[in-house]
Amino acid sequence: MARRPLPRILSTGSAQIARSRELARTAADSATDVLHPLITITRGLRRLASAGRRRWAETPKDRRGPLLFLVASVVLVVALVPYGPLLAVISLMAAAAWHGRERKSPEPEEPDESQTQRLQSLYEALVPYFSAAEDPDPLYTHGGEWEKAFPAYDFDATGRITHLLVRYPAYFTDGEAESRARIEQLLHAKSGRGREYHFTWDEEGNELTVTVLAPLPTDIAAQRFVTAPGETVLGFTDPTQVQRTLPLGHGDGQRDVPPVVWRTGIRSTEPHLLVMGQPGSGTSTLLRSIALQALQYGDVVIVEGGGTGEYACLTGRDGVLAVECGLAGALASLEWAATETERRLIAVNHARQAGRPAPDDTKRPLWVLLDRPTAFTHLAAADGRKDPQSLLQVPLRHGRAANVTVVVADQFDSAEALSDPVRQHTRARVVLGPATAEQLEAVLGAPPHTTPVAQVPPGRGYARLGTGPVHRLQVPATPDPYDDATSEADRQAVLALLPERTTPADGETVPSDAVGSETVTSEAVTSEAVVAEAP
Repeated sequence: MARRPLPRILSTGSAQIARSRELARTAADSATDVLHPLITITRGLRRLASAGRRRWAETPKDRRGPLLFLVASVVLVVALVPYGPLLAVISLMAAAAWHGRERKSPEPEEPDESQTQRLQSLYEALVPYFSAAEDPDPLYTHGGEWEKAFPAYDFDATGRITHLLVRYPAYFTDGEAESRARIEQLLHAKSGRGREYHFTWDEEGNELTVTVLAPLPTDIAAQRFVTAPGETVLGFTDPTQVQRTLPLGHGDGQRDVPPVVWRTGIRSTEPHLLVMGQPGSGTSTLLRSIALQALQYGDVVIVEGGGTGEYACLTGRDGVLAVECGLAGALASLEWAATETERRLIAVNHARQAGRPAPDDTKRPLWVLLDRPTAFTHLAAADGRKDPQSLLQVPLRHGRAANVTVVVADQFDSAEALSDPVRQHTRARVVLGPATAEQLEAVLGAPPHTTPVAQVPPGRGYARLGTGPVHRLQVPATPDPYDDATSEADRQAVLALLPERTTPADGETVPSDAVGSETVTSEAVTSEAVVAEAP
């Protein structure tokens, strides 16, 4: 049977459709070439509008009014200038064309031979930890390719790794602290010791980001910080850890540095602080810095167990109630602090029951700073006296309601001598100086996400406020101004922050040639008053 030929329209239809598609594609390409400037300008205007909306959203509400006034003033000036609108339109089109251009992403540079060898050695070292015999398609194998495991990396001028993105299989136990610690220790050793590394684990994406942290600034001197009442600056940290910066004076200029701010007072969840460190790590420097900040709004009682006279510059200053270096003075001062805490609690309770606000004498903050109180523990046991730490139970337990803050600083070799109330009620923690991972976790309650180094400058450590993250910390330089080793700039910076010295009780100025006789007279009067009050 002979086949009938297909209709002409069906036999030539596919060819016509193909030609039509080619003509449409050619027309579209021609239109794109003709309209390319318009497309570029439109894309640029859209990007400029997005940038303007982001800038407006980031602007604080108290600054939006002046910003609108400034924009309106610029528009008015442009409108009044001859050819101003035309020049403004031309400038806008030029800016839109610049921002709307197609930006080609730079091609990643291939690592050289030494960098490739370093990445390959890192890959081989991770094989025993990131491989399993049951894996049908292992990501890590001996002699395998490191390109899939390390998709992103950066090197410094010396050829050492500064940034590394590590991919690992899903069956790796990244939720266990021991497994993560082994990987971090391995990467720290293979990437180069003597630097601090920050590890960010993405458990959902099975990725580990390793970043080399820049050293924290050590040239920040003591100064007045822009803080509110109840805020104390412990030190400064990395810009990626906090969302706040403080303007600081640095020589003749000014710079913004991210701080670690500790909030105290009635609404604080971490009302007391514990500082631990090695000798010479900067614990006394931190206590001096806290004392100078606390004297702006409150009173300070200082108890020094080291007996080195680190706080002699604060003796007799306005707001400094006592600076005690002996056991008898420490017991008397801490007993008064406990009694004052109870008095404030009773006064506040009576005022609340009567429907009145708290008395003014209970609102002024009281700070109790103790440097090495464990040194008095041995002296008290030898003399058969009460341990001064036992007097801290009331201020530690009820200090938040009474506006009483306790700060304790001690050394690691005396950590076992700290009392249970000090351990339980100091929820803000700071560790200064070189410390092992076990010591950091024991004090802070959580390991830091960075690798500690053996050699650190004074005042360098870690801080954790309550259950928050662990921050790197650098304490501002607040040395003893009476120390001969203190530089002149740091000495003047500390002396400028000291309050004025208080005058004698009778309001008279004591001549320099009558200091000895005045001391004897005052002691005699005090002895007579004590005898007269005795029953």
